[in-house]
Amino acid sequence: METEITKIVLRSANLSVPDEELHRNSDLFALGMSSLATVDVMLAIENAFDVEFSNEHLCRKTFRSIDSLMSVVTELKQEQTSP
Repeated sequence: METEITKIVLRSANLSVPDEELHRNSDLFALGMSSLATVDVMLAIENAFDVEFSNEHLCRKTFRSIDSLMSVVTELKQEQTSP
């Protein structure tokens, strides 16, 4: 999951740093991700992982880092499999 989310972020977030400077806990907004790029990242993650971000997840905290994105995707996947 980390590799796929990292690829999505690198492709969609329009960061202002070289790829090798992106780490799991890097603050994506501090690296130049805009609110418009956040939408691109969200849509790409929804497509890649077959999830849908709920309103409660549409906040800066969710998109702050690769780690936070992985946590939310894991949570969404678990909700899908719960009865």
